[in-house]
Amino acid sequence: MGQFFSETPDDTEPREVQSLDSSFDSYFKNFKMETKILSPDAICSIKDYLLKGDMQRANAVITAVLKDIDNAPLNIAVTGGSGAGKSSFINALRGIGHEEEEAAPTGVQDTTMERKKYTYANAPNVTLWDLPGIGTPNFQPKDYLEKVKFKEYDFFFIVSATRFGYNDIELAKAIKFMKKDFYFVRSKVDFLLMNEQRYRPKSFEREKVLQEIRNYCVETFEQNGVEVPEIFLISNHDLADYDFPILTDTLLKNLPAQKRQVFLNSLPNVTDATIEMKRETEMQQIWLDAFKGGAWATLPVVGILRDDEKALEERLNHYRTCFGVDDKSLQSFADNLKVPVERLMTIIQSPHLLKTTEEEPLGDKLWRYLEITCSTSGGPLASWLYFRKYYYLLLHFLDIVANDAKVLLKETYSMAGI
Repeated sequence: MGQFFSETPDDTEPREVQSLDSSFDSYFKNFKMETKILSPDAICSIKDYLLKGDMQRANAVITAVLKDIDNAPLNIAVTGGSGAGKSSFINALRGIGHEEEEAAPTGVQDTTMERKKYTYANAPNVTLWDLPGIGTPNFQPKDYLEKVKFKEYDFFFIVSATRFGYNDIELAKAIKFMKKDFYFVRSKVDFLLMNEQRYRPKSFEREKVLQEIRNYCVETFEQNGVEVPEIFLISNHDLADYDFPILTDTLLKNLPAQKRQVFLNSLPNVTDATIEMKRETEMQQIWLDAFKGGAWATLPVVGILRDDEKALEERLNHYRTCFGVDDKSLQSFADNLKVPVERLMTIIQSPHLLKTTEEEPLGDKLWRYLEITCSTSGGPLASWLYFRKYYYLLLHFLDIVANDAKVLLKETYSMAGI
């Protein structure tokens, strides 16, 4: 097999069949840095092997990359002083309410006395760690990092609801010294804006107040002789507003390529942009999986499709879970909106995508989605057709699921009157 078709993220129709290295290069170069799941080294290796026609080694690199993505753990630490909103921030990151059974406990008292882990049903490799506030009786600055096992975390969120204090700054210095990444999060910005508007209704200007908050934080760092880091203003009640999208982009750019997809899958669908980034990472995995299968396809195309029905169904379920439109998520979504889940099922497509009838079994339905000419040839033609049909089927599934996520997000805004 020496050729494949190529489709870039912005294309709607396949291009002419072209060489493998050209197809690979034109496809992957169009993704933004923050959504690339391949490292520059991996891209160079795969392209080089494809250019030489060494399918076995190209496949070996792709297999290793996909294995790293599937197994990559991501441990995120959240710390800050008492009342900073750490637990609320964790609940917001996980997309759950404070009263749900799995929620991090919140309250007026500092409820975090020891580090506690929180996981995701849709992203089992991601763990959020709620750490005790630095400077509390049992966690003094001098031995804080050792006690909370700082080496286990990929990066830290340092959260404050006011200005960043001495302990926060000392912690940042220590984390930087250990060559770990950290991000300052100024929480409860919505409450501060609300109070400013209440007490100064005539002179209130939202952007002016937000800039004053930033300046206030910057002064703290400058007064302590610390290089001013980027500061993210966040509302735990509305992640789509303020700086959370900017924070997400920053994190993705700084994360290793193999951990970007797992981090994106853990995020709630707070904006259309978040959903699109998830879609882009999955599109890359589709190409790589399709190449792996197509590289060794020697059976007739129809036979391959029937053998893969279960795998395709599993991948659709994976997409629904990652994008929060699986059955469990839909029920939770309906409960939050106080509407019957059946109403939501009428406005989305993915739950019905693989429902079959006696007249149209699953295999026939998948072929209808493909709408390509079947061939019973094996060898190189089967390899190319396998890639093509697998790519288009999964891309079709992915597009429908991503669109469903956007429909539900729009429904949320509509019900909230936004």
